[in-house]
Amino acid sequence: MRQIVEERTGSPTRQPCYGEPHTPSMRVAAHVTVLHEGDPARRIMEVVDGAVMLTKLLPDGRRQVVELLGPGDVFGLAHDDAYACSAETLTPATIATHERSALERDPVLASRLLRRFEAQLCVMHSHALVLGRMSALERVAFFLLRLMPEGMVGGTLHLSMTRQEIADFLGLTLETVSRAFSELKRRGFVALQRADEVRIQDRGSMRRLAGAL
Repeated sequence: MRQIVEERTGSPTRQPCYGEPHTPSMRVAAHVTVLHEGDPARRIMEVVDGAVMLTKLLPDGRRQVVELLGPGDVFGLAHDDAYACSAETLTPATIATHERSALERDPVLASRLLRRFEAQLCVMHSHALVLGRMSALERVAFFLLRLMPEGMVGGTLHLSMTRQEIADFLGLTLETVSRAFSELKRRGFVALQRADEVRIQDRGSMRRLAGAL
C-alpha cells in the first residue's frame, strides 16, 4: 500500500470504470470518507487503484482501523442493512461501485466479489492474531512487512498513514508506536528518513521479530 501523491480535489468525481461494463466508478481525493458506519447499505465498492482504510468507532469515541485495502479489494459489508464500517481514502483512489441488486442478477460478479471477500477475511484473521498475541514492537514490524511488495528485500516504504492511524490499526497508543519505530531504528532494522518514509535495512530480522506472518 504505497504512498501516491495526494491531490485535494474536493468532492468525488464520477467516471466510467475500467473493469466490467456498465459499472460506474468515482475518483476520490485522499482523506475523503466514502462510506459512513450505520448509513443504509446500498452498494458494494471495489478499489480500482489507491488505498482505503475501514474504521469503526467505539461508544467512547475511540477509533479502530479494522482493515487496509488496496487495488482489487472490496468493501461495503452490511449489518442489518447498514454499513458495518466507515471507509476513508488514504491516497487518491478510483473506486468502482456495484449496486447490491446487481449481485443477484450477475452470478459471475457475485462469485468474483465473494472470492475477494474470502481472501480479505484470511488477512483479517492474521490481524486478529497480531492484536491478540504480539508485543508492540512485533506489531509495528508486522505492519511494515505487510506494506513491502513481494520479493522486496530492502528499500524505502512511503507511508500513507499517520502515526495515529497506524496506532489505531495496531491497537496501540501514539506514544507506543513512536517508541517502537525508535527501537527498530536503534536495532538497525530500519532507517527513519522522514515522518512518511521508512527504509527497511534488515528484512530478515524484521521477519523473525514479527514471526514471519
